[in-house]
Amino acid sequence: MAVVGDLALMGTKISPNKLVGNLEKRVFGFPVLLSSRFVFSHGRKLDVSKSRTAIRAVMQVEKIHSTSELNEGCLGFDVVSEREVKEKGFLGLRKTKLVCTIGPASSSLDELEKLAIAGMNVARLNMCHNTREWQQDVIRKIKKLNQEKGYSVAVMMDTEGNQIQVVDHGSSSSVKAEEDSIWYVTTEKFEGSRPFTIQANYEDFAEGVNPGDEIVIDGGMATFEVIERAGNDLRCKCTDSGLLLPRAKLSFWRDGKILGRDYDLPTLSAKDWSDIAFGISEDIDFIAVSFVKDADAIKHLKDYLTTKSPKAIKVLAKIESLESLRRLEEIVEASDGIMIARGDLGVEIPLEQIPSVQQDITYVCRQLNKPVIVASQLLESMVEYPTPTRAEVADVSEAVRQYADALMLSGESAIGSYGMKALSVLRTTSTRMEQSCREENRQTSLHQRKLGVSLPDQIAEQICNCAVEMADNLGVDAIFVYTRHGKMASLLSRNRPNPPIFAFTNDNSTRMALNLQWGVTPLLTDLSDDMEGNVKKTVELIKGKGGMIKKEDAILVVSDIIPISTAQTIFQSIQVMTIS
Repeated sequence: MAVVGDLALMGTKISPNKLVGNLEKRVFGFPVLLSSRFVFSHGRKLDVSKSRTAIRAVMQVEKIHSTSELNEGCLGFDVVSEREVKEKGFLGLRKTKLVCTIGPASSSLDELEKLAIAGMNVARLNMCHNTREWQQDVIRKIKKLNQEKGYSVAVMMDTEGNQIQVVDHGSSSSVKAEEDSIWYVTTEKFEGSRPFTIQANYEDFAEGVNPGDEIVIDGGMATFEVIERAGNDLRCKCTDSGLLLPRAKLSFWRDGKILGRDYDLPTLSAKDWSDIAFGISEDIDFIAVSFVKDADAIKHLKDYLTTKSPKAIKVLAKIESLESLRRLEEIVEASDGIMIARGDLGVEIPLEQIPSVQQDITYVCRQLNKPVIVASQLLESMVEYPTPTRAEVADVSEAVRQYADALMLSGESAIGSYGMKALSVLRTTSTRMEQSCREENRQTSLHQRKLGVSLPDQIAEQICNCAVEMADNLGVDAIFVYTRHGKMASLLSRNRPNPPIFAFTNDNSTRMALNLQWGVTPLLTDLSDDMEGNVKKTVELIKGKGGMIKKEDAILVVSDIIPISTAQTIFQSIQVMTIS
């Protein structure tokens, strides 16, 4: 670790810089002026008003070494992003990320590749379902596709959580409960399946439940009325028909209100810890923690991962209970991201509050610079039907309008017959709404909370804020950011710029983590502390791809890689160049 001092940030008159090889003509390149107001003309000239300002800061930086996963001159552009850039150009890239839950309908190598081609950024494994061998097989298929076919799909593991109302109906797929059919819910253990019988996993699941109470399956997939209680077993009549998924969740209602039953169980069960150890061994990228009550479980897991995992696995908290809503900000601050699990959340709060709560959570995540996934029932009808309802499309559009980082398919891709079509609906709807948001220029009205505590962090934050404002005002075609741990890429994403963000990193865990950041296309490449060399090399490599970057394209360049050598003059800066 080296210390670089004298990080002088001063506003001066702009003078032309030397050319970088024969590839780019620098429009301007300068240290960042924190106290000045920038005024841009249509001719892309910069006038700096106000007097010169200098700020000195001491920063700890890490020298960038070549990674063993790369050869010199390699550029890790995934095949899907490369194709989209060639077909649509920089500004045609989709910004909202897509997460697909993998299940029996999508676990073959062929189906996984189809999802990757169609835009899946993250593959989610719900640890409630399937065997350890099945999960391992899926993870290794995804790794194989990434390594051999050039995809960049991250893997997320979703913990089961200590939720006692989890049931099993004995079938490997869904079972339809018809209206007025009579069902039995029992704690008796049996193998296989029994007609009209649901097996509960907790001995006292029916404690305090009376005849006349309602059992709601998975937040409303089906509803039963309790007719009779016999010991720990319940005899029920289906009042709202629907699907019973394997290991669906039960909730109990009385007189229109949920029965509050606090069993004081820890957030992470013994099975969860076993699953986490498995996930570490399989080199997964994200862990989504179910039924989070407060920030302590997230902090505990992150501390555990620091000592047990050789890579930086990101920890997401699922917001799906009243407890998590009450402690929302502390949970967001402790986590690396948030999943809004609207299905279970909709069981605990009135349905009419879901839209506003979703918007509030998304806003808090944006303010605290944490990626947020909108999940559950986005295209629920497509589990059974090949086209979505218009209301579902409107729901997806609203999540994109709120600038959620990612959208997630659950049963649609896991067990549905139309998973590919559902993913296509997410992709096309997201792209169309993003275009509409650009035309409205909505992001300029958002007020960003200041996050940096140390001076270096404050400088990085201001650099990214200024860079996005410049990129939008100048109408550049793309933003290039060179980053080790992804911090500046995430700060740029937080500002939701019009042009796409290409994040160059030599750390594969950083690349995979950035798969959840809005508008960021992560690229794995060899980097050095010579920023002029990094820029020249990556532009050359992109030009070598053919059709990806065009003459007169304007690129804004940002970096948090500080040169280790005092002879180097490039540091945290904003530069704009055109391609010649």
